[in-house]
Amino acid sequence: MSPASIGGGVYRKGARFMDSIVLYTEEIDDLEEAAAEIFAKAEDFPLKDHSLALLFTDEDVDFPALYHALSTRWHFPIVGCTSMGMLGRQGYLGIGISVLLFTADDCYFAVDMTGELDSSNYQEEIAWTYRTLRSQLPFPPKLILSYGGMFEADQSVSGDDVVEAINAAGGKNVPLFGGLAADGFNFTGFRVFCNGRTVKTGQLLVLVAGAVEPKFVTINSVETRANFSYEVTEARHNQVFHLGSGTFLEALEHEDMAVNKSNVLGDYLLSPFVLTLKRENGDSVEVARNLHALDHETGAGAFLGAVPEGSILSVGIIGRTDVQKSVRQAFDKIFEEIAASNGKYKTLLCTSCCARFLALASNTKEETDAYIDRLPDDVSLLGIYAYGEYCPVKGNRTGDSYNLFHNFTFTIMAI
Repeated sequence: MSPASIGGGVYRKGARFMDSIVLYTEEIDDLEEAAAEIFAKAEDFPLKDHSLALLFTDEDVDFPALYHALSTRWHFPIVGCTSMGMLGRQGYLGIGISVLLFTADDCYFAVDMTGELDSSNYQEEIAWTYRTLRSQLPFPPKLILSYGGMFEADQSVSGDDVVEAINAAGGKNVPLFGGLAADGFNFTGFRVFCNGRTVKTGQLLVLVAGAVEPKFVTINSVETRANFSYEVTEARHNQVFHLGSGTFLEALEHEDMAVNKSNVLGDYLLSPFVLTLKRENGDSVEVARNLHALDHETGAGAFLGAVPEGSILSVGIIGRTDVQKSVRQAFDKIFEEIAASNGKYKTLLCTSCCARFLALASNTKEETDAYIDRLPDDVSLLGIYAYGEYCPVKGNRTGDSYNLFHNFTFTIMAI
């Protein structure tokens, strides 16, 4: 089942597919002025029956105040999250506010956000929010947009756990796209937004029904591997206790890898751990996982994504060449989809892992060079750098699509 076909849904004959525009301002202090700039840039853009503003900001922006300014004229959902940086038609966008404004006659948006989540409540909260939104739609959803915050207090909840909670609530056969809110690598400033509300560990959900048939591309950057290969012999969710016959920490020490502190996310951003996830139907997908914490009492390591027992862990090495190559491959594929669509796809939404940005060092235009001279004039594009990515990926054996949490990837959705 291809990513474009999962989800079902019915819409009227002659449906007009979604249009969009990207609105950007560098103003982040005077939010009344920022809203005025955004409104001015959208002045000639015709709104249809249903609209949604997907907004990404620098971590210093006061979102409730910005929402108040925007909602004086926009009477539709305004949602989003913080990002470390953004990508637009003109290239890399640093500090500022970006809005991807969707509008359509035959698309329907249902929007809400959970409260703050932890390991005790995330499944129930996500399930309740999803089912409430589903009840508001006239047709089954064909796309889920979702953005969330990293769990700080309890590291036993991984990005995969969140995706599985959405799948279990009813989203298993609906493609999921989005990611984790980011900041400037301080891991304290990220936030998620929904209509004036702000959370740190909550989950934003946008269910889209009607005339929407999204296409997806997921490309990782991990081609080079270090001389590190261990079987995971004891693990729970995202926590790995034993590799082979020793503890996780002992394996790192044996390979002369960094173990001298607890929070090691920054130390391993450019050295992702790679493994193959096996599916119940015998299918498999290769994923990369970011190590973010060490427990020196138990010898365990905690990852941003799940690492199941029986997996073989290897270590990848990310460099600028890998990033450049993978982004160009991703855009080659998505531009083929656009060319074959007869004008159906007018929007590209991208999510890139922050580790990729770090690999680029000071050359922030490396990723944007992959599309900046090839983007069709009538196609909008907005990308963000995130701490993790949600996107469907095809299995290695069957070609079926699965909603997964990713690290170290560049993901694109055409809609």
